[in-house]
Amino acid sequence: MAIPDFQSCMRPLLVAVEDQQVHEFKDAIQFVCNYLELSEEDIREVLPSGRQTYIKNRLAWARTYMNKAGLTKAPGRGQIQITDRGLQALKDCSQRVDVRYLRQYPEFVEFHRVKTKASDSQQENTKVDSNAEDTDPQERLEEAYAEIQGSLADELLDTVKQQSPDFLERLVVQLLQAMGYGGWSESSGAATQYTLDGGIDGVINEDPLGLDTIYLQAKRYTDSSVGRPDIQAFVGALEMKRARKGVFITTSQFSREAREYCSLIEKRVVLIDGRKLAELMIQYGLGVSTKQVYDVKAIDSDFFND
Repeated sequence: MAIPDFQSCMRPLLVAVEDQQVHEFKDAIQFVCNYLELSEEDIREVLPSGRQTYIKNRLAWARTYMNKAGLTKAPGRGQIQITDRGLQALKDCSQRVDVRYLRQYPEFVEFHRVKTKASDSQQENTKVDSNAEDTDPQERLEEAYAEIQGSLADELLDTVKQQSPDFLERLVVQLLQAMGYGGWSESSGAATQYTLDGGIDGVINEDPLGLDTIYLQAKRYTDSSVGRPDIQAFVGALEMKRARKGVFITTSQFSREAREYCSLIEKRVVLIDGRKLAELMIQYGLGVSTKQVYDVKAIDSDFFND
């Protein structure tokens, strides 16, 4: 089954601790995984950041919300215990405990209050998107970040496509250098002369003596895919240079035949399509700048160990 949203995790978490004993939260997580009959694949699935699993993140937020509403409490670090309110919730809600149920408690309303500048009316000030409620704050933040990154990648790629072919040739050299290839010197790479490149658009010398060299090819396409003949021509150019490694970058995409051909040849040829190009530019800070930084902090457990 799919991993439930964090609100759907509230009641199973209450069931895990309904004996009113103090439980280690990690044990409660294991109980809920078994209770929901989650597969090993579900349990291991991680957030886009890769730092935490979905189920652990959602149960952590379920605990936070229920703690704020007084349904559970934390007797000690990493522990959870049900309260009288929690026991009542199990009686009141046979299917699901959710934010709407928790709003009956003033302390939770204070915690969860939604402030809006759009209207002074109390109805508008407490309006919450029902879809947003199903997603915990951590996931909303990561989803928003992924959406912003995706939009930026699309805009960045469109901008690159509008530039001249020689701009792209210079760009791919800068990108490889930014990724650490030829890092021994800023002059380790260069675009070749545009009209006499012989099928090679850029060169990266990985060492000062040029004993190991990466050759680059760049194609500024808008709609058409790069096919196998283009890759074969590039491989032929590599052969003329007695080169072993090459990178072929395009602003469009590669055909299936092109990718299959690269998997069959002896030379190492890496293919980077438009989407990957934009993602690498963002990752290594080419053509982009930082607009805003949100510093999300968490409790430092070591600080309180003493």
